[in-house]
Amino acid sequence: MIELDAAAVLLQWAVGGLLFGWVTTRRREVGIGYGWTVRGTFGLMALAAFGIGRWNDPSLVRDLSALAVVITTAIATAQSWTRRKAGVSGQNALAERRTARVAAMTGIDRAAEEKDEGPEFDPRLDLLPPLVGVAGLVAAGIDAGDPAWLQVARMLVGAVFLGAISDGMLLGHWYLVQPGLPRAPLLELVRWTAIAWVPELILLLVPTGMISVLNGTIDDGYNGLLGWFWVTCAVFTIGLLGVTRAALNEKAYSAVMAATGLLYLAILTAFGMDLVARATLRA
Repeated sequence: MIELDAAAVLLQWAVGGLLFGWVTTRRREVGIGYGWTVRGTFGLMALAAFGIGRWNDPSLVRDLSALAVVITTAIATAQSWTRRKAGVSGQNALAERRTARVAAMTGIDRAAEEKDEGPEFDPRLDLLPPLVGVAGLVAAGIDAGDPAWLQVARMLVGAVFLGAISDGMLLGHWYLVQPGLPRAPLLELVRWTAIAWVPELILLLVPTGMISVLNGTIDDGYNGLLGWFWVTCAVFTIGLLGVTRAALNEKAYSAVMAATGLLYLAILTAFGMDLVARATLRA
């Protein structure tokens, strides 16, 4: 039977998204609003994971972990909001350098915006939600069936895989808000997604894995169609990541928008790669 644990999927997605939110915010280059976007998006997913889990298929550790993710995400968001006037150090420094360069070329010295002298947001707080979410992913993996180590590994690697690709798409859109942002944060997320694709593929092939669907040992209910759909998703995902990386090598600003569009497609194929396999192989 094709079925999927919605609470586990949402928690997995939320933990991965929040983890790579920290990967980006720790750089202190991206505007403070991006952090609010990531925390709001994935914090709500964690809340949905908690609600669906308690209502549909309660699991104490998974559900308490999801609740802890919500609480720690709210704490990080609260500090980010109260310290918003301090801005982001890297973004402020970049703006000051560009202002100085324009002044040197034109002789026009534009007055710098006043900044709050207080402390800025501590990005280490963004690491707390994914850390407390790991226990829930481990519990969800154990509940998924035997062998437990394989199910847990699939859950953890899947969180990294889905989180990196999702944040890459969100960050690509953020360049519309902050067009002068360097490409290094986006390149980092694309690189992490490509790296995670390798263990994601291997773990989904490890017996009992997608090979059993492809050779007919496991009946997917669609005469093997889901198995070949999974293969297509896996191939297209890494291919789209390669094209995205190539697009970001171009100097034109439109290259970032092209890369964002490609990441849209990559999200669809990445989710097909992860969720189709997990639904088909679920014990």
